[in-house]
Amino acid sequence: MEYTRFIFPLAFLVLFYFLLIRPQQKKDKKIREMRSNLKVGDEIVTIGGIKGKIINLKDEALTIEVGADKTKLTVARWAIGNIGNREEK
Repeated sequence: MEYTRFIFPLAFLVLFYFLLIRPQQKKDKKIREMRSNLKVGDEIVTIGGIKGKIINLKDEALTIEVGADKTKLTVARWAIGNIGNREEK
């Protein structure tokens, strides 16, 4: 009888893990892989909404060209939110 009072909290923790923690870990892993596989020439969108083309890569930073006048911006690698499709050009 003593073990029955631990079943509900344990079931709640398992449910919490599979509904919230595990999906977030998968999403984070996918984002880390995307950021580590960036290449010169990729079209990207930053988490701030700036769209540009990668022209230079460094360890933790990259340089992108934005706009018609090809303004160059240096952004942190962690600030990349999405990568555009290479075939959309």
